Amino acid sequence: MRLSAFISVLRSVGPVVIGISLGFTLSLLSVSWTEEACYSDAKQGEDMTSSQDGLLKGARKPNSISTVNEVESDEDFDPRIVPYKQVQQSASKKVFRAKYISTELGMRERLFVGVLTSKNTMNTLGVAVNRTISHHLDTVIFFTGMRNRKVPHGMFVVSHGDERLIWNMFQNIKYILDHYINEYDWFYFVQDDAYTGADRIKVLVDHLSMDRELYMGSPEEFIGGKMEGKYCYGGYGYLLSRTLLLRLQPFLENCRNDILSARPDEWLGRCIIDYTDTNCVSEYEGLQYHRYELGKNSDPSKEQSEQFKRAVAVHPVSDPEQMYRLHRYFTEIELQKTYDEIAKLQEEIKNVSVVAFEGNRSAQWPVGINPPFEPKSRFEVLKWEYFTEEEIYSCTDGSPKCELRGIDRLDVADVIATAMGELNKKYMPVLHLKKQQLINGYRRFDPIRGMEYTLDLQLEVVNQKGHSRSITKRVHLVRPLSRIEIIPMPYVTEATRVHIIIPLTLQDRTYVNHFLEVFASNAFETSENAILTFLFIYDPVEAQQVNQNDIFASVKTQINAYEHKYPAVKIPWISVKTETPSQIKYMDIISKKHPVDTLFFLANANTNVNSEFLNRCRMNSINNWQVFFPIHFQDFNPDVAYHNQQRPVTFDLVKDAGHFDQRSFEEACFYNSDYMATRTRMVADVQENEEILDTLDVYDMFVKYSSLHVFRAVEPALHQQYRYQACNPRLSEDIYHRCMQSNMEGLGSRSQLAMLLFQQEQGNST
Repeated sequence: MRLSAFISVLRSVGPVVIGISLGFTLSLLSVSWTEEACYSDAKQGEDMTSSQDGLLKGARKPNSISTVNEVESDEDFDPRIVPYKQVQQSASKKVFRAKYISTELGMRERLFVGVLTSKNTMNTLGVAVNRTISHHLDTVIFFTGMRNRKVPHGMFVVSHGDERLIWNMFQNIKYILDHYINEYDWFYFVQDDAYTGADRIKVLVDHLSMDRELYMGSPEEFIGGKMEGKYCYGGYGYLLSRTLLLRLQPFLENCRNDILSARPDEWLGRCIIDYTDTNCVSEYEGLQYHRYELGKNSDPSKEQSEQFKRAVAVHPVSDPEQMYRLHRYFTEIELQKTYDEIAKLQEEIKNVSVVAFEGNRSAQWPVGINPPFEPKSRFEVLKWEYFTEEEIYSCTDGSPKCELRGIDRLDVADVIATAMGELNKKYMPVLHLKKQQLINGYRRFDPIRGMEYTLDLQLEVVNQKGHSRSITKRVHLVRPLSRIEIIPMPYVTEATRVHIIIPLTLQDRTYVNHFLEVFASNAFETSENAILTFLFIYDPVEAQQVNQNDIFASVKTQINAYEHKYPAVKIPWISVKTETPSQIKYMDIISKKHPVDTLFFLANANTNVNSEFLNRCRMNSINNWQVFFPIHFQDFNPDVAYHNQQRPVTFDLVKDAGHFDQRSFEEACFYNSDYMATRTRMVADVQENEEILDTLDVYDMFVKYSSLHVFRAVEPALHQQYRYQACNPRLSEDIYHRCMQSNMEGLGSRSQLAMLLFQQEQGNST
């Protein structure tokens, strides 16, 4: 028993004991080998010393790397001073960065279009081509030998100064290689007597690979038939790849010197075939270049050929009118194709929505339009406006009811007509519907989907037998928001100097002190790039007494004081004598005293001007493009807005403190050149009626006599204190009415006026 127990213990403990013993034995053996190896190395090294215990003082640590030459004794170590030599840095090279990311990344546009025109057809067929394709394509350039002095508006013309056709074709290709070869993948050339479907050529190019040497168009045999290959006939246009032109580039001069031909398209075809071995093709990888030969005096609307309907290019076109008829015909085809695709997509959405989780409820109406806005709280609920055919019960001035006029009236009429058209389209020929009257109308603007309408219409229904009855039908309509379009604007900066013009009459003197204090802190102390000019307006009686009793003497004293306080500032003034202070009359005087590129800001002494607004004046006023008429924020009458209350020190832009005065057109930003050009167009009317200068203001002048954009917007940075304007009855009826309306609306809000009347009635009753 004991023996068996000992054996069992030995079996379990034995391997452990043997392993420990073996480990100690191997470790002792490895230590002895290391010492011997180090000792033998020490005998070979001349500069290494031994310690007292016989071990090497310089023995290496594990994983260390050293050589005999690197290890020196402490006694032989001699420090050395290495002299510092300044490294001369080479001049840093200036890194060139491209202006556009697309240029740096080597990205190119897809299609360049060159139109071959002439001096005789540029103003007729050339203009027609430009009007039909330029707004569909990125770049369209017209190539001609000679041209007239005046180039048609909106056309980029390259003239080679020679009428030789072959020379001009050589120059066309050379111009492309010099200027546009690195910017486009495909180059399309077409004559001005051919109609080109711009969208169709774009679709064709989008499906072609850019690295192919392709010469595509209408293949034709060479004259005489002796030369092998085919060239592309120029009448229908032809497409050249960038790769093909780059391969042709070294041989272009050889083509000009060696190839003789009477036709430029044939010359180009021979050049391409001889040096690139590329023939003209009309089909490539399943893509077809469709073209159609138009008969003489043919009517496009009567052409029923499928080849005509699929054509990319139609030739020949005899006159601009025929070009426009072709454009209308093909545009209608593309429009109908778009409508068919929309209808097909709507049907697919309906079919898919049936198997959706929510069934047909998942498909919003109308199909393809964004779902309605869902408010998160009661404050976000969209307001419905109620209207009839004559009146609307939501007015801009806060009145409960007002007449339906202007664009709102046209909108309601258009919606009703659209509703009747859709109803008849749905029920005819079984039923014919006629509108009797609009019972109820509701509309609201949804910022997600557009304007929504709900109409209750009383209709007369007539069946095929002639029987009729009156019914009421509710319809829902949506005028969806169209695609957002970015309108290109000319480049402007905030570095332009602004000339601020402040007209002053006898009644405006009291506001000058406050105006100068505010303007000095906002402009003089900050060195704002602006010049302040006062315009002193005298009537004839005041002008006669100016030496004895100058009504603006105190203002001139204040101006001198500010000029003395700010030595770098000069405040000029101009004196004008007139019976009727018309904006146009005194702007005529100011305009003559300034250069044509001067930017004016016309204001009054009650306006608080700051740098924020001046920057917006610079950005919103664009020379030969746009004038800016800001809508200032005007405080209400403090006696009304703060009746029996303590007036605040500063007024905030809140509805109880004031309002944006839409009746005021006193402030304006415009360039002197725009004013002078518009003023010139008034000359004929002024000669017939000189009083027109007294009845119009600058705003009316720009609206009636200029083609500039008149930009009008609320301006929070432009603030005015309350004042009662003295309306001049000598001005036009519209200006006088606007002035009176501005005075009334500036008294206070409707609730404040109502509360004031209520308190007065209570006081009278007691």
